[in-house]
Amino acid sequence: MSTQQILVGFFCVFVPLILLLVLVFSAIRIVREYERLVVFRLGKAIGSKGPGIVFLIPIADQPVKVDLREQFQEIPHQTCITKDNVTISVDFLIYSKVIDAVSSVVQVGNFAGASQGIATTTLRAVIGDIILDDVLAQREHINTVLRTKLDEVTERWGVKVTAVEIREIIPPRDIQEAMTRQMSAERTRRAVVTEADGKRQAAITVADGDKQAVILRSEGERQARILQAEGYSLALQTIFNIARNIDSKTLALQYMDTLKQLGASPSTKYIFPMEFTNLVQGLTQFIQQASTEGSSDASMVMVPNSTAPKHVTTSTVEPPSGSGTGTSQTGA
Repeated sequence: MSTQQILVGFFCVFVPLILLLVLVFSAIRIVREYERLVVFRLGKAIGSKGPGIVFLIPIADQPVKVDLREQFQEIPHQTCITKDNVTISVDFLIYSKVIDAVSSVVQVGNFAGASQGIATTTLRAVIGDIILDDVLAQREHINTVLRTKLDEVTERWGVKVTAVEIREIIPPRDIQEAMTRQMSAERTRRAVVTEADGKRQAAITVADGDKQAVILRSEGERQARILQAEGYSLALQTIFNIARNIDSKTLALQYMDTLKQLGASPSTKYIFPMEFTNLVQGLTQFIQQASTEGSSDASMVMVPNSTAPKHVTTSTVEPPSGSGTGTSQTGA
């Protein structure tokens, strides 16, 4: 056989074999768990297939691979105008996930571009209804509103917007400087208010302490006076109980002891109250009675070498009529 015949035979055998292998490999596809194949047969969508091994009809079936994992898009800074006519720059992230593979291929041509356009227009609409202070303070509310409105549009595309997160809000420079001054003034105000509250609490505490001290001091004084009065009462009661049992003789002896002390005084004048006459009368009777009893006892008892008895003369001092006191004067 000539070389030309060998080459012709080679092409006749191996070329159809290679074409067959290519067709076989194009008809068999391996689809991962997070992927789906949207199959178009002669231009008509017949559904999604996978995961695993998927068999296709060569030339007739054309697959389109769709990723079911959650994706995110970074929206660059967008210029927005707030309700109070302040221009701000906002950038945010959109998290989305395909839930219907066929719709995501059939209903929208470029989901990334379409979602970005919807996100920017929706963001401007939402920011335009909110003042600057609320834009800075209510990020969570803005995220929720953006997610809800985006989800309403992307639902027909078979895509679910899971989250929208505002990453940065940049107000103009003069607004930033004003906010810095406002923040400084607010902190100064809080410091002054805190200091005033501390002083007020301290003054209240000191006043409460003084009040409690005065109350306790007054209570202590009251208790002391009550105890002192009770002591006086017990002392007077004791004196009364003792004095009640004293007879006239004991009183007379006390009066004689008093006269003895008066006699030992260097004074020559003594002023006695008017009631002293009654005392003298009782004392005279007591002395006479004692003398009588002493005489009767002396007659029965002999005392050797006794001296001559001394006579004791008693006299009754009567104050002049109409006078309140009696005056007695003694001399050498």
